[in-house]
Amino acid sequence: MDVAIIGAGAAGAAAAYALREAPADVTVFEKSRGVCGRAATRRKNGCRYDHGANYVKSDDERIARLLTEELDADGLVDVAEPVYAFDADGEIREGRDDDARKWSYEAGITQVAKRLFARTDATVRLETRVDECSRAGDGWRLTAGGATLGDGGGDDFDAVVLTPPAPQTADLLGGADPDDRRAALREAVAGVDYRSVVTAVLHYPFELDYPWYALVNPDKDHEVGWLSREELKPGHVPDGESLLIAQMGQSWSAARIDDDPAALAEAAVEHVTGLLEDPRLADPDWTDHQRWRYALPAGNGESEGAGLAADGSVRERCERAGLYVAGDWVVGEGRVHAALHSGLDVGGRIAGTAAEE
Repeated sequence: MDVAIIGAGAAGAAAAYALREAPADVTVFEKSRGVCGRAATRRKNGCRYDHGANYVKSDDERIARLLTEELDADGLVDVAEPVYAFDADGEIREGRDDDARKWSYEAGITQVAKRLFARTDATVRLETRVDECSRAGDGWRLTAGGATLGDGGGDDFDAVVLTPPAPQTADLLGGADPDDRRAALREAVAGVDYRSVVTAVLHYPFELDYPWYALVNPDKDHEVGWLSREELKPGHVPDGESLLIAQMGQSWSAARIDDDPAALAEAAVEHVTGLLEDPRLADPDWTDHQRWRYALPAGNGESEGAGLAADGSVRERCERAGLYVAGDWVVGEGRVHAALHSGLDVGGRIAGTAAEE
């Protein structure tokens, strides 16, 4: 089988990994210059920081086994400090008891995808933006900039796995005839709502002393949604320095996502300083930011994505024709472990089909 995976994020990497021993040639198309999608790591001024997903939870036994036993665990780090909560008034309290580990790597969370791909023979084509996925005989045709993509010669694919966020996946399925399998899938995928998040990165040339690794606003009624301390991850921040990752609240982010970067940073600094009631935080020596337009599926069992995974009728009909979807939005939970699990499941089903053929 010739298999195409669109997107080199956690789900795409996991799907490729699940196909590593299958009789299949796998090609991965990724629009950006790197892998792992929203589980992203950046370097700046001697610091390394995870500015999208902050860690991989370990309460999924399959994913825990993947990270600690199947993949190279060198440099795998577990953040031991707890996550506290805060309310709309900024009152901070201890969070719920949670023994789940919070995993990243000394080299950053992008190592998840890098280590998965390293175990495969998949061809990963970066900076390749797929425009459309369409039916071609018994297979599937991908186009980019009007040109047909394929394994070296414009060949069509026997199976395609779509892993971008749901709105972008729906775009890839655009133009389908009403009786085309793509049309039913596109309708289901287009119903998945997404929330935007603005991430602000704030660096300070001094150490902060708090009993928590992160703060979360579970009621989603504060300008700050999440605040974490990157210096608690070994290998990320030099000694004597502090780096805060502020993921702004969803309402605030939706209203401000297109603002000027300087204005975004200034507003984020003001809200973080007020939350922690520490005037020293009003003057970071450098900042960074990221606009995540498709940050989180509005899921946790409430989105069409969760329904797609639950009843499976649309999904199964498309899979019989070789068209698959994977990602956290399919599960309905915006977490790295959910994306990994979804990719492993889809890759496993394709591997089974390849073996039968």
